[in-house]
Amino acid sequence: MLEENKVKIAYTVVERNKDGRKFWVRVGAAFVNRDGSLNVRLDAMPVNGELQIRDYQPREAREGASRDQAA
Repeated sequence: MLEENKVKIAYTVVERNKDGRKFWVRVGAAFVNRDGSLNVRLDAMPVNGELQIRDYQPREAREGASRDQAA
């Protein structure tokens, strides 16, 4: 099993509405090598050419953070 701190998620941020709202779209994953470099595996290519690489967070942690911010 992979260590959570070694797994990252690749997103692209796109504007879909005329009101300027931005959406984060998951397009792949990245894996940290021993030397700190990344291997990125994309399931889709971002048409804007930009990627955001973020630490992986399990669904439970993301949902808990959303509830905490809403309170």
